Amino acid sequence: MKRSNVLAAIGLSALLGACSGGDPDPAQYGPDPTLPDQQHGLLPSMNVAEPAEWGDRLPTVPQGYAIAAIATGLKIPRQTLVLPNGDILVAEGRGGNAPSLKPKDVIAGYIKSKGTTQVESGDRLTLLRDGDGDGTYEHQNVFAEDLDAPYGLALVDGDLYVANQDALVRFDYRDGQTRASGPPDKVADLPSEINHHWTKALAASADGRFLYVGIGSNSNITERGMTAEANRAMVWEVDAETGAHKPYATGLRNPTALAIQPGSGTLWAVVNERDELGPNLVPDYLTSVREGGFYGWPYSYWGQHVDPRVRPQDPQKVASAIVPDYSLGSHVAALGLDFSVPAMGARFAHGVFVGEHGSWNRDEPVGYKVIFVPFRNGRPSGEPVDFVTGFLGDDGKTRGRPVGVTVDPRGALIVADDLSNTVWRVTPAQGAATQRLR
Repeated sequence: MKRSNVLAAIGLSALLGACSGGDPDPAQYGPDPTLPDQQHGLLPSMNVAEPAEWGDRLPTVPQGYAIAAIATGLKIPRQTLVLPNGDILVAEGRGGNAPSLKPKDVIAGYIKSKGTTQVESGDRLTLLRDGDGDGTYEHQNVFAEDLDAPYGLALVDGDLYVANQDALVRFDYRDGQTRASGPPDKVADLPSEINHHWTKALAASADGRFLYVGIGSNSNITERGMTAEANRAMVWEVDAETGAHKPYATGLRNPTALAIQPGSGTLWAVVNERDELGPNLVPDYLTSVREGGFYGWPYSYWGQHVDPRVRPQDPQKVASAIVPDYSLGSHVAALGLDFSVPAMGARFAHGVFVGEHGSWNRDEPVGYKVIFVPFRNGRPSGEPVDFVTGFLGDDGKTRGRPVGVTVDPRGALIVADDLSNTVWRVTPAQGAATQRLR
């Protein structure tokens, strides 16, 4: 597509967005979100907040908590893993190779790129260590390199699993190790042809026998045909010993983060839903994941709400679609999920933290923060609470975009920020010293 045509199309998109007025903001949190009528048009609203430097600013956390930048200058940090000795592994990289299908794809790609880092993909794991326990991670080194867009991480009985965009691999790991002892072994190939949604989320079952891998769709709504969606838009269950795998749950458009609930062993996910039905459709969501369950994509959303763009329709599949547990709001782009612990303080002891990367397809941006969803009796209960904000400033510019969130059982939340290429650490303020970016 010629540059002049791209610019003209971008101008048309901006004009259409300007004509649409402010986005409505219905109540979209919780188990029963407001779902407006579908909107169909030439182009969706597209608006990514302009990036800016943090300077002397810091993200905002609740009273009684402190936030510190414990690593900067990284190469696109995505997900993190707290190791048993307190070290932190950071997966760094960017993947995907899906060709554009239509002019709108070129436009969307251009606009989204304006809100992302221009740093080269790290394709590595970096290890952070706080040797004296003072909250300063003074040791930082590459643990493993030459990976392929690593994303999901899990540690099971001395085996470190990494979900690259093309394969699930395994490293041997000894407590305190600062660098991988050699290249990893392949556990299983993962779908990577086209790779419209490239991130591969990862969690291990409570007993360590199985690994769960989140695999996103190859399109927004089957524009590449159903053949391109084989083995996608689902969670795989992988035998950790043999690599044998099977679909665990299907119809999940893009399950970007997975976590096992302590106690129950239930698998939970955050899922990015489809676009181009309006600024308040379709809500991204948090849900428990049932074995054998179907969650709607592509035929329907939020249970039995049919998407008329899909041909042919499948009423039987629609009838079986499971309603997700908890709406996070439309287009917030949830990419991080972890269960809290009592060491995070009484208010945030029971529930999950969710990292919201932020929208690109609304006039008024949403997301760009970390929220806490409280749980009661093992289920989401009540309104979400803003936990880390300020990534999107009052000036309309964004200084960071949260991705992975990981709870350190010692009492800290680790947040990967792939715009400023920073890892943040949030702690109850007692004894914590706030460190500013340098």
